[in-house]
Parts: sequence; structure tokens; C-alpha cells
Amino acid sequence: MTSQLRDFLEIPYDQLEEMNLELKSQRLARTPLDQLQEDRMRYLSDEKRIKAVTVCFTDLEGRLHMLDYDKKFLLKSADNLTFDGSSIRGFSQQAESDLRLGIDWSAFYWLPSDIFGPGKVLVFGDVLERDGSPYAGDLRARLKAFTTQLYKQDGIVCNAANEIEGFLFKGLRAEQRFRETGEFEFISTGGYYHSLPGDPLRSFIDAAAEAQRAMGFANEKDHPEVAPSQFEMNYSYTEATVAADQVLLYKLICRQLAHQHEMTASFLPKPVTGVNGSGMHTNISISRGDTNLFYDANGEEGLSDFGWNFVERTLTSGLDICLVLNSSVNAYRRLDPHYEAPNQLKVSSIDRGSMVRIPLGNARSARIEVRSIAPDANPYLAIYTILRTGLEGPHSSSIRSQHRVLPDNIYDAIHAFQESSFVAELLGEGVQQKYADLKLASADRCPRRLGSLIKRSEVQFHHEVTNQYLWSKF
Repeated sequence: MTSQLRDFLEIPYDQLEEMNLELKSQRLARTPLDQLQEDRMRYLSDEKRIKAVTVCFTDLEGRLHMLDYDKKFLLKSADNLTFDGSSIRGFSQQAESDLRLGIDWSAFYWLPSDIFGPGKVLVFGDVLERDGSPYAGDLRARLKAFTTQLYKQDGIVCNAANEIEGFLFKGLRAEQRFRETGEFEFISTGGYYHSLPGDPLRSFIDAAAEAQRAMGFANEKDHPEVAPSQFEMNYSYTEATVAADQVLLYKLICRQLAHQHEMTASFLPKPVTGVNGSGMHTNISISRGDTNLFYDANGEEGLSDFGWNFVERTLTSGLDICLVLNSSVNAYRRLDPHYEAPNQLKVSSIDRGSMVRIPLGNARSARIEVRSIAPDANPYLAIYTILRTGLEGPHSSSIRSQHRVLPDNIYDAIHAFQESSFVAELLGEGVQQKYADLKLASADRCPRRLGSLIKRSEVQFHHEVTNQYLWSKF
């Protein structure tokens, strides 16, 4: 007779959802961080069935990095966590490699044990300099600081909701293996509304959406998308930093679930020639108390002057920030007008080829939808850029009458980004140059003229796909 050697924490999904939603409500209510830290550390100390705490952070390009800390070690050393920043693309140089990691105890999640394993919880971290000051390349901390400042100064809350599309392909590590195979194989060809219950794509969507609900996403709907093997799961809007965290968790859940079933969840913007690409339409609204500052029942399209000002500032700097929203060589394949691509620098309530759309809304739901954004964008950098551009960027009153389009290649986008004095002000010249250098390094490993077929290099050297081994295969 055998017995279990260790009783690790496994929480039923309905209880998980209650626990994660409760902590999310505390976060949205801006419960003091020292109180949350005390509560979470007491919980970790008392809960004997937890073995490790996964601490997450992102690099400048938006890749998720995860470190598992033994629970007992973390409780003793939470104020003195370090890691090698020189091993992270776009972070510190080898001569100044050590960086610190601070725990954001407000961004704490209980995990579905059938997906992530029993006995683990997850928390996001802030990247810090050696002296404990914020690290300039950590856009999560910068987004959080900016939105916190707006709230403290004027009671303003920035809200976001991301509509993240992706593809499900047959086989493990299909993106990394694309260098050898040269193709992706669909798991389903059912398409929009035509994937039957129980087929592999529908089963995957059901499981991923259930995991998202358990982690407090407040899901609304999910469905296969237009292209074969394409999916999308939608959830409610929330405060901007929480929304950006959920983008990374959404992709992590999808990748982990797909891997368990020997498939690959891909968030390449345009992985397959001849079918629609994937986007990450980002809905933005700004409120003060119970008032949606974007809404005006008598305004054009139900949008207030404040909202229209936000739209016009976004369009004015559309070329400058295009690289932030479309951050890979492959992303510029998606900006193809033949596939409902939002490549036009204009605003519309109905034309889905516009960079910005004004969805039908009311006093609660009025918002703007930024459509020219790919699912491989760094969500913190993208949302921070959209917010600061819409609130503070240069403004042209004639921008809505102009007819301009976004670049069809990453080199033009890099040039506009590097030459922009607004981007320099937005990010700082150091981060502006470092980000441009990262994008150029990947672009230079790909053909300048991509043609119509997906090339191996644009997948192999994509920032969400490549690793040290693949990067050396040039």
C-alpha cells in the first residue's frame, strides 16, 4: 500500500475564482501594499501545503520570465531578491549585471493545480536597480507609477480590456521547430462559429476560459475566430496594470494548456500565409469615480470632447508609436488591407480598417478601441504608451481629415520611432534607443523584402519564440 508523501495545495476551481476575485477587488480598491504584504506573508507562513512561489517579471520586449522561490526562502528574503540582468535581452550589461526584484503583493494569484502543478502560487515582481530604485526598462513599474500618480492627483482611473487572438497548432514547440518544418499544421479548420463542441480547438478554448475564470478574469465570451485554428477569449475591463498582467497570464495559460496536450498556442501576428492574422484590440476608457470621462450622450458617436481629444492625440502620434504596438517583423504582415487589417491612421465607428474604432457604448461602456496592435506587443509598454499619448501627446486638429497609413515593414516603423522627440520624452532616450536596437537586431536577421510567404527567420528570431540556442543559429 502506498501513501502520498506530501500534501500539496490543490484548490477547486469555484473556490479559486472566489479567492482570486477577492484579492482583485482589494487591489482595485487600492488596499495599502504593506497591509497586503502582511496578509499574504502570513498566509504563506500558515499554509503548509505550498512549496514554491513563482515570481514573474517582463523584459523590455514583453517576454514573461518566471523564477520559482522556495516558500521558506522567500519569506526570509523577500526584501533582498536578486537576479542576473545581463541574461535578459535588453536589460543590464554584463559589467553591471545584478538587479533586484521587488514583490508586488497586490498582484498575487492562486493557480489551477491541474495546469501549473499543485503547491504553487504566483506573484508579479518589480525590477529594481542595485540601490532599490525603479529600473528604467521595467515598463510594468512605469505603467503602475503613471496610473497611480493620475489617481492620487485627480482621482482618475485608467481602464483597459484586451481582445487577444491566437492560433492553436499541432505538435509541441511548433514555433521553435518551424526552422526545420517550414510550416504550421492547423488543429481545426472549422473557422468562425463552426467548431463543434468537443473538437480539439473547442475543448482547448473551454479549458483555457475556465482557467481564466478561476484566476479572476471575469470572462464574458469565447469562440473560434475567422481563421482556421484561431481562437479568442474575452473578459471584462479592469484597471490598466491589472489588465496588462492578465494579458501575460492569458498567454501563459494558453501555452501551458496547449503544451499539456502536445499542441502549441501561438501569438505570432501572422503565422500562416493566406488567412487572417491575430490582433490584440485594446479598449481604453478613463473614469473619475462613477463618471466615464469618455462618454457624452450628445457628443459625436457618444464620445465626449475629452474622448475625442484622446483619439486625435493617438492618431497624431500613430506613426511614432507604431513600433510599440507592432513590435516584430511578422506584425507588419498583419497590416495587410486584404485581411481586415487596421492599417489606416483614422478613426471610425464602423470601418475596421481604422487604427481607432469607436464602439457603440453607453455611460458605463463608452470607450475607444485601438485596433492596430498585435498580440506579441509588450502589454505594459503598449498600454502605457497609449495612455500617455492620448492624454499628453501632441495634438493636431486636422488629423482626422488626413489620409495616412501605417508602415508595411518594421524598418520604417523603427525609423519613425527613433526620430520621434515625443517617444524620447515618453520613454527616455536610453530606453528608446535600447528598444530600437533590439528590434533592429531581429529585423536584420530577416529578409528586408518579405514577399508573400512566411519566412523561417521571422519566426525563429521572433522575440517570443527565439532563445539563446536559436539566436546562435544565424
